[in-house]
Amino acid sequence: MSLEQPKHTISVAAFVRNEHGEALLLRTRRRSDTWEMPGGNVELGEPLEEAVRREFLEETGIVIRPTGITGVYFNATKQVLSVVFHAEYVSGEIHIQPEEIVEARFILLNEENIDRYITLPQQKSRTLDAMNASGVVPYETWEVNPAYHLLGRLHQGQ
Repeated sequence: MSLEQPKHTISVAAFVRNEHGEALLLRTRRRSDTWEMPGGNVELGEPLEEAVRREFLEETGIVIRPTGITGVYFNATKQVLSVVFHAEYVSGEIHIQPEEIVEARFILLNEENIDRYITLPQQKSRTLDAMNASGVVPYETWEVNPAYHLLGRLHQGQ
């Protein structure tokens, strides 16, 4: 009996606030009716923390520093595992690529106004989890062959 290897896509996103407590959200051409956290798909063999930095920069022009994970989500219909990071702003100004992104900006988001911006229930759930996270889950990247080598570790307070 041969078992088929599972085929899943992995995506990443990051929740980033500025010094005024506003969250950086964007609207994509594919889903222009809702705001969401910047992110995208992980490339083959790419560590998740590198993927979220790359996707965030590509979509917004902003350099971030991931500090840990606020949630992990699975879309059973599309077989997409999504990992949401908490991250800190490092540098840059908002600059979008108009072929993919309609708009990106910092929004003062709270539980009272979130429905005005985020219309998809799974995006709302992820964003609320990130907004309300009292701490973040550590994340590590390892190479394990031929020896065990820790490539990186993210955790709050680093």
